[in-house]
Amino acid sequence: MKKIIIAIDGYSSTGKSTVAKQLARALGYVYVDTGAMYRAVTLFAMRNNFIGKDFFQKEKLVESLKDIQLHFHFNAERGFAEMYLNGENVENEIRTMEVSNFVSQVAAVPEVRKKQVQQQHELGKEKGIVMDGRDIGTVVFPNAELKLFMTASAETRAQRRFEELQQKGEKVTYDEVLENVKSRDQIDTSRKDSPLIQATDAIVIDNSKMSLDEQFSKILQLAQQAIKNA
Repeated sequence: MKKIIIAIDGYSSTGKSTVAKQLARALGYVYVDTGAMYRAVTLFAMRNNFIGKDFFQKEKLVESLKDIQLHFHFNAERGFAEMYLNGENVENEIRTMEVSNFVSQVAAVPEVRKKQVQQQHELGKEKGIVMDGRDIGTVVFPNAELKLFMTASAETRAQRRFEELQQKGEKVTYDEVLENVKSRDQIDTSRKDSPLIQATDAIVIDNSKMSLDEQFSKILQLAQQAIKNA
C-alpha cells in the first residue's frame, strides 16, 4: 500500500501530538513531533541563559545553533519516540510550563525555523510519516496528501493543559495556563516567518466537544481514505 505524508497543524494544546501518536501507531507510520524539536531548542536557550522573563538574546542563540543536535529515539515502554538534546533524554524537561512560556518566542526566530524545517524535510523523504506542528501543511510539506488543522476554544485548551500539568505535579493556576495559551496563539499567528495559518486544503477538526475516541475515529477514517486515494 502506498505511503503518504500526514500533516497535522493547529493551535497549542489541541491534542495534536496525542492524536498524531495514535495515528502513526495505527498505520505503522513514523511520528515526528516538531513541537518537541522547538521545545528542545528552547530548553537549550534557557539552560544557557539566552532567554528569560525579561530578555531574549536571539543573536547568541543563533550563533549556538551549530551546537544543538536533536534526535528522536523510540522508547518501547512508553510507545513513542522521545526527544534527545545533545545525547540527553529531555522528553520530560521540555514539557514543563516554564518551557511553554518561551517556546513560541524561540520558534519565531527565522534561523531556528530554517534549521528545523531542513531536518523535518529529511525525515519526510521516505513518506509514511505523521508530523504535527504549526506550519507543516503550509511550509514543511505543502504537498502532503492529508492535511488536518486542529482547533478548540482557548478555555477548553487551557483546562486540558491545566489538568495535564496538575497530574505531573506542577503548581500552576488555570488563569496562568489560559494566559499562556492566549499568548502563544498571538505569537504563533502573528509572527512574520511561517505563521500559524490554516492551509486552504486542510480539513478542520474542532475538538472542543469531541472525546478522544471520537476524534481518533474520525481522523483515522480520513487517513485511510487519503491513503486509498493516493
